[in-house]
Amino acid sequence: MSQAVFSWPVRVYWEDTDAGGVVYHAAYVRFYERARTEWLRSRGIVQSSMASELGVLFVLYRMVVQFKRPARLDDLLEVRLRLCSLSRTRMVIDHDLHLAADGTLLGQATAEVACIKADSFKPRSIPPDIVKELHA
Repeated sequence: MSQAVFSWPVRVYWEDTDAGGVVYHAAYVRFYERARTEWLRSRGIVQSSMASELGVLFVLYRMVVQFKRPARLDDLLEVRLRLCSLSRTRMVIDHDLHLAADGTLLGQATAEVACIKADSFKPRSIPPDIVKELHA
């Protein structure tokens, strides 16, 4: 699946770091999550509306994270993501985390996101209107 790359800036704050000013490993997952949310929003897909209007949710099913180099307090980062595959109930998204100043690759993640029913948490097909937006 050939998709354009979506980019989202992230600033490293004190709350993202350990006592040494290095980004704590769990913060990387938050950076990737924020970028995925903003990517969906840029396509007109608002997750709170999905739940209330369509009765569906996107949930993180699996994530593989690689840490290449440390990010530090006050760094400006750029999360780049692209949709790799889309099936009836799931999508796979690749993420690259770069230092905005010089493009140094700091980390990578592949996320598998599943569509579920909001009331039962059981798998459900991604609604056709959302599939259309994801293909756009």
